Amino acid sequence: MEPQPPAEAAASAPPEAPEAQLLLLKLLPNLISILALCAGLTAIRFAIAGNFSLAVFLIALAAALDGLDGRLARMLRSESAIGAELDSLCDFVNFGVVPGLVLYLWGLRSEMSLGWIAVLIYAVCCMLRLARFNVGSRNPVPSEKTSFTGVPSPAGALLALMPIYLGHVLNWQMAPLLVAGWMVAIGALMIGRMRTPSLKRVRISAGLARYALVLAAAAVAALVTYPWVTLLTLSLAYLAALAATALRQALQRS
Repeated sequence: MEPQPPAEAAASAPPEAPEAQLLLLKLLPNLISILALCAGLTAIRFAIAGNFSLAVFLIALAAALDGLDGRLARMLRSESAIGAELDSLCDFVNFGVVPGLVLYLWGLRSEMSLGWIAVLIYAVCCMLRLARFNVGSRNPVPSEKTSFTGVPSPAGALLALMPIYLGHVLNWQMAPLLVAGWMVAIGALMIGRMRTPSLKRVRISAGLARYALVLAAAAVAALVTYPWVTLLTLSLAYLAALAATALRQALQRS
């Protein structure tokens, strides 16, 4: 059999499959996750420069973006395995590493060894919290569908920063031992088994929707005008909700 000429061989070759097309809009959730990571890492830069107010703002911005990317992915139907992994890795950096470093630079350098141990404990607790969430979310029925097991990492990060809020509101520098103990306590809350409320599952009457929007606008305005008082108030309200939830669960078991 005579060999085919090159032109005939190319003509008989199977056509290449067309490259898959991706709607650019569906990349938006991953872009938001990356922007949240950039905000968290930039918070470290400003904390090193001594601008802790901006550092806290950037961590809060990262928390807000973290609450947006997952919902946007579901709305756009662009959920993917790589998006879930990207979100989890960004969460560990933004809410496990960055808050610990910011608190260390703010109030733990006078107790370097003890302060660094607290930072490590907090970061490890956040890592374990995220690992447990990732494993539970892969189950056929997610274990944290209507509520969380332990304090979620964004809320834990904002709670861990409470010593900075108190420092600005009361003009009081918390002792390094207290800051270290507070970080360890928040880490324990993140890996605890207590069921904590999930705001995304809160339902209100349709007739109250307009009041909820007004309340949300007022909260944003308060956050912009009185950031430290608002952050402290929200943190205390969340702690009160955790205490009420723990009390209710203890009464149900008894």
